[in-house]
Amino acid sequence: MAKNLLIVESPAKATTINKYLGPDFEVLASYGHVRDLIPKGGAVDPDNNFEMHYRIIDRNKKHVDKIVSSAKKADAVYLATDLDREGEAISWHIAEILKERGINEKKPIKRVVFSEITKSAIDQAMAHPRDLVEPLVDAQQARRALDYLVGFNLSPLLWKKVSRGLSAGRVQSPALRMIVEREEEIEKFKPQEYWTIGATLGEQDNPFNANLVKVAGKKLAQFDLVSEADAQAVVDRIETNADTSNGAKTLPLSRIKKSQRRRRPQPPFITSTLQQEAARRLRFTTQRTMRLAQQLYEGVDLGGGENQGLITYMRTDSVALSADALAEIRQVVQSDYGAHLIPEKPNFYQSKSKNAQEAHESIRPTSAKLTPIKVKSHLSDEQYKLYQLIWNRAVASQMIPAVYDTVTAEFDVGDETFRANGSILIEPGFLAVYQDAQAETDNRLPPLEEGDRVVLQEITPEQHFTEPPPRYSEASLVKALEEYGIGRPSTYASIIQTLKDREYVELENRRFTPTSTGRVVSKFLSTHFDRYVDYEFTARLEDALDAVSRGENEWRPLLKEFWTPFIERVHEKEESVSRKEAQLARELGTDPKTGKPVIVRVGRYGPFAQIGQAEDEEKPAFAGLRPGQKMDAITLEEALELFKLPRDLGQTPEGEPIQANVGRFGPYVRYGQRNFVSLKEIDPLDVTHEQAMVLIAEHKQMLKDRVIKSFPEHGIEILKGRYGPFITDGNVNAKVPKDVEPDSLDLETCQKLIAEAPPKGSRGKFGRKKAGKKKVAKKKATKKKATKKKTAKKKKAAKKKAAKKTQSASSTD
Repeated sequence: MAKNLLIVESPAKATTINKYLGPDFEVLASYGHVRDLIPKGGAVDPDNNFEMHYRIIDRNKKHVDKIVSSAKKADAVYLATDLDREGEAISWHIAEILKERGINEKKPIKRVVFSEITKSAIDQAMAHPRDLVEPLVDAQQARRALDYLVGFNLSPLLWKKVSRGLSAGRVQSPALRMIVEREEEIEKFKPQEYWTIGATLGEQDNPFNANLVKVAGKKLAQFDLVSEADAQAVVDRIETNADTSNGAKTLPLSRIKKSQRRRRPQPPFITSTLQQEAARRLRFTTQRTMRLAQQLYEGVDLGGGENQGLITYMRTDSVALSADALAEIRQVVQSDYGAHLIPEKPNFYQSKSKNAQEAHESIRPTSAKLTPIKVKSHLSDEQYKLYQLIWNRAVASQMIPAVYDTVTAEFDVGDETFRANGSILIEPGFLAVYQDAQAETDNRLPPLEEGDRVVLQEITPEQHFTEPPPRYSEASLVKALEEYGIGRPSTYASIIQTLKDREYVELENRRFTPTSTGRVVSKFLSTHFDRYVDYEFTARLEDALDAVSRGENEWRPLLKEFWTPFIERVHEKEESVSRKEAQLARELGTDPKTGKPVIVRVGRYGPFAQIGQAEDEEKPAFAGLRPGQKMDAITLEEALELFKLPRDLGQTPEGEPIQANVGRFGPYVRYGQRNFVSLKEIDPLDVTHEQAMVLIAEHKQMLKDRVIKSFPEHGIEILKGRYGPFITDGNVNAKVPKDVEPDSLDLETCQKLIAEAPPKGSRGKFGRKKAGKKKVAKKKATKKKATKKKTAKKKKAAKKKAAKKTQSASSTD
């Protein structure tokens, strides 16, 4: 029986490490976080010194039970979760659970950390165990508490003032503001005309290009030439002043400067630069990059049945390389590329982050000798591309600079000056391994000496217009967040994913565009909670959390300083801001048929138009905006068109009614009561019965093809699904057990599996929702509505009494 227990976060890591430690160790996985704040109000109690109430995450209960059981039998427990503050917090939670479950206090519970999963790194870590670092734990608790306090108070306010289902987050909201403000910049942008003038110089068989850099003896600024007439006047002067004594027009070479320019290699990757480069070069999303990096870190089977970690820990702000890594990289450069490419001393880089010591090294290969080509056959295509990127960058960082010979030649003609620039790469240096975004192609100039006269072949004036700033891509958003100091590298991927999941942004051509919902939420927060979406305030708060992790600040006073003015602002806005103001509702005009106002506003599923008011006797008519339509731009005529939907298109041969409409996910055709078919590119206002029938026939065939087995008299089917075969009765879906052939199931087994399955949508982080909850809520809502007038005064008094309580809604970074 194993004497010691070592706990890591993931089963893949556990498998790799288990082979290194031998029979004296049992290695178990926590499967990520083991505890989280209780999923209701009061999880963080500001009135009780910000006491935090945790609960074991339901899906991890069995893993926690196994850890506790093994810990009771072990002589010592080693906590080997990730080396950052989040990993430190997970280790702390595990230690707390072990104490609560009665583990002997005298039993050693030690912390071990490593930045790579190799035998030498594991052995080194096990030889130097330590205690938990309380400041790292405190920093993570403070971060979680802040996220909770913001989310559980701002989100309900958004529900009340804008629409249910919305959320706000301490870091997600400033990130959304960036995207919205960039879109507003683009919309307000007015292009400005300007002109440049180029020239083709030299002999016919060896021409080169030059650009006008001085006009009337002064440096040419961007808007000095703003019309074709301006440019032509300069061209006319140049042609007049050009020397024609030898028949052809020539310009004198007035000045020439020759020099060398060196470009140093970039440092090895940190989390943010890896995300940016992988997005730019490989077109990977931040989430995909981090998922693949996790796989490379946790270990890959390189043959012989043993996994080996290929890269160091991928959540880091540090650009440092260990002495062993430096030595090995220099050896590889010498053997594979030549000793002349090794600098006399190693290249050292300075980390930008004050907190970079939190993670010990940059992202690098665990062994530079494991070249990409050696491991390619053991990796997926995506894993290989990312590993090659990481290996190339790390190796290149320890090579000599690239060296260019540069030439700058200037040609004066009257009071105007042309300049030609040439450069030749004479020593590739690190570019032999890593071609970065700044790598240049050779631009050779012919042999030139001061006083030479060169032929002026052609003068080319060119019209330009200024362009708006580009929308953010994932790479440029990560860069902007990093520059502002908002969030931390480990959170960038989740911030971006949250914005997409909440449907606050859309990706068009790999660029972020805010949705109408995103605009309304951002405007509400920027107007009423400006301090809390302010870039500098958010960055200062991140710095304060970093100071906590370094042991320089206490975390509870930090929370108190944030909480008091924040909750006062929440309560003030709850009373002072109207729903209409928060929703940015626009009245477009009057419906000519009913005489009622036509309004656009945002709801739970996005922007929509309505005819009439909620107070009217007759219920208002609603219609969702079409893809591409915006609340702040839609006209009355366009809005009225929306109310022509749904359109009746007749019936199917079976007598099923057909309608065309627009829904949350775009235009569709519905046939029968519950069958929906996407219209894709067809306009629902134009679609014909014949077109609809083609789509319906395809849909029916698809439904037929997915049926594995059917019990029509009982309304039960076994179907092919996206995640494998399942059984359904139309209300409840049940998975087909993995070891069972779907078509072998009989009716009785199907009925049993359906009876044991949870209702649709009932799975959650902490387990199933209570049955009947919606019905109870509905009854309460009806009762509340009936007694609304009676209890209005009591409700107002109760609000004041409950001012200090936190509300129940959640959000994360």
